[in-house]
Amino acid sequence: MVTAGDFRKGTTFEMDGAVYTVIDFLHVKPGKGSPFVRAKIKNVMTGQVKETTFNPSDKFQVAVIEKKEMTYLYNDGELYYFMDTETYEQIPLNKDTVEDALNFMIENMNATMYFYKGNPFAVYPPTFVELEVIDCEPAIQGDTTKAATKPAKLETGYVLNVPLFISQGEKIRVDTRDGSYMERAKN
Repeated sequence: MVTAGDFRKGTTFEMDGAVYTVIDFLHVKPGKGSPFVRAKIKNVMTGQVKETTFNPSDKFQVAVIEKKEMTYLYNDGELYYFMDTETYEQIPLNKDTVEDALNFMIENMNATMYFYKGNPFAVYPPTFVELEVIDCEPAIQGDTTKAATKPAKLETGYVLNVPLFISQGEKIRVDTRDGSYMERAKN
């Protein structure tokens, strides 16, 4: 059990039949009235974020979230197959569960899968990935300014802005947390 007064960033708990993780919290002690905890919490299954207040003595069941390293194998049109790197067990997931991760994943790439009570609910790609640019305007000779950008389509289908000197066929490094260009990949 965990009390609202013990909340810290990353604490996972069960409330109203759902599992939440604490994104941010603040202990408030007003001049009049009793203290309370204002928290921003995220439903780990749906991704919905909400702000709510708790009495510091409110008790919640701790939710244990399991993480596993998985390898993305392939998709058959409807399901996306991931393999546990330790047991070689294959787990099929539907598109809603993996949609955001697929922007940055190609076949045979490792990812982190989150489980709650044995059920997978989220897939996260590595923080930094190297992907090939398959479509963009031609590079402009001598233009090395960092301020100007152009859209580029990656091999996963994801479109992001890259500097003008990047050309089609190059591999670039992408930060998957915000989907931004980092640098050219070092070969």
